[in-house]
Amino acid sequence: MLSSLRSSVLTLGLALFAFPAHAFDTTARAAYVIDQTTGTVLLSKEADQPLPPASMSKLMTLYVAFEALRDGRLTLGETLPVSEHAMSYGGSTMFLNTQDRVTVEDLLRGIIVLSGNDACVVIAEALSPDGTEAGFARYMTQRAKQMGMDNSNFANSNGWPAAGHMMSVHDLAVLANRLISDFPEYYPLFAEEEFEFDGRAPSNKRNRNPLLKLGIGADGLKTGHTQEAGYGLVGSAKQGDRRVVFVLTGLDSTARRAEEAEAVVNWSFRNFVERTIADAETPIAEAQIWMGAEKTVGLVPEEDLTLLFPVLNDKNVEAEVVYEGPINAPVEKGQKLAELVITPEGLPEIRRPLFAAKDVPVGGFVVRMKTVGGIVLEDVIGNPLEAM
Repeated sequence: MLSSLRSSVLTLGLALFAFPAHAFDTTARAAYVIDQTTGTVLLSKEADQPLPPASMSKLMTLYVAFEALRDGRLTLGETLPVSEHAMSYGGSTMFLNTQDRVTVEDLLRGIIVLSGNDACVVIAEALSPDGTEAGFARYMTQRAKQMGMDNSNFANSNGWPAAGHMMSVHDLAVLANRLISDFPEYYPLFAEEEFEFDGRAPSNKRNRNPLLKLGIGADGLKTGHTQEAGYGLVGSAKQGDRRVVFVLTGLDSTARRAEEAEAVVNWSFRNFVERTIADAETPIAEAQIWMGAEKTVGLVPEEDLTLLFPVLNDKNVEAEVVYEGPINAPVEKGQKLAELVITPEGLPEIRRPLFAAKDVPVGGFVVRMKTVGGIVLEDVIGNPLEAM
């Protein structure tokens, strides 16, 4: 009875501008757009549906390779042998053969810029628990689950069409975010527009990312295409202090992929603005305390709460604070107590944790007696808390 769900509703007075933002109308089969700076999801379409990812799944091979470089299990100057299995792949390749020993740095550029299927397998066999590409794919699947990518399953290292080789666009966005934040030292490789390896592939030396030359802040990450998957792109762009990460898949042509990707970037930066709606020092709500020296405690965000909102919006933002209460004393400053739930027009629901603004110790004898008296009264006239 004393732990019944309590919630309070408050209005955050944000003076914004004119109308709710319109959702981006994409023809992609699935799409996901997130503002990395604030963590705000701007667009979500079939985001958790496992789909064939084509070469976009090479990003997982790259992530595992970067982890190996960080841990010292690989070095950039180290050379790796090329197996017959690696050489057997068609499609986009570095035209490697079994006489080659290729540096890890060249292999990484071969994967990122040239989308080399063979380069992926060389890395995979070097890092696989059992020396095979299949073993590496199983490892990637396990590692993806550890990273929260629950809709990903890998059958190979490069996205070659195979039964069960699937990723969701949400998972691809999670992976892109991790590549950018976990490995800033390697992320500039994704902005390289051209890579010539030993003069072997003059027709395959340019990065297929159509946004890199447009001057809109685009600096990654990976295109993909198979007949089953259609045309896709995991992209990112930075303008000022904001970075946007997006995933599109299932488009019907390279031209359509380029148009949609550019439009998504422009829409993301032009139609949304950052607003600081709460600071970490000022409580935005009060939670009731049970048996405490004080009856309530202020609730604050962990840090200044900056969110992204549609530029064209003239309405106040209503937010609901939800917590299980009354909360038993003692309460420590910084203890997580509640959740702020915000639903701006034109955007998915936003949830952020709230914390105790100060310590609230257990109340003294008088407080406890008053509380006991309240329980007795509750038995006589009903639960006063339920009427609040």
